[in-house]
Amino acid sequence: QVQLVESGGGLVQAGGSLRLSCAASGRTFSSYALGWFRQAPGKEREFVAAIRGNTGATMYADSVKGRFAVSTDNAKNTVYLQMSILKPDDSAVYYCAADMYGLGGRLRSSYEYWGQGTQVTVSS
Repeated sequence: QVQLVESGGGLVQAGGSLRLSCAASGRTFSSYALGWFRQAPGKEREFVAAIRGNTGATMYADSVKGRFAVSTDNAKNTVYLQMSILKPDDSAVYYCAADMYGLGGRLRSSYEYWGQGTQVTVSS
């Protein structure tokens, strides 16, 4: 069983930055794939970014490429999402997710475990 706890959300002005954190339980954290998704009111939950723990390979949604960066600190069992040049369209609840088989990717169905989410609001 893996537990994920997100933090770092809040209110920020357009053009600003935030860093989300997701602390994960589990002894084999470094082998997981970890993803970030977001869901705005009335919209489907969508992929934002992912990182494979065993290789460090990352992938991003086109809408955040060049503005967001995903990284891990294996010593702290934590995955981060550094968000820069934020836009009002980035406002959503952000969720981290873990795939214990290490593949991850863009599909929600690839992830077995989910956090409770953290709200990000970007004002114009």
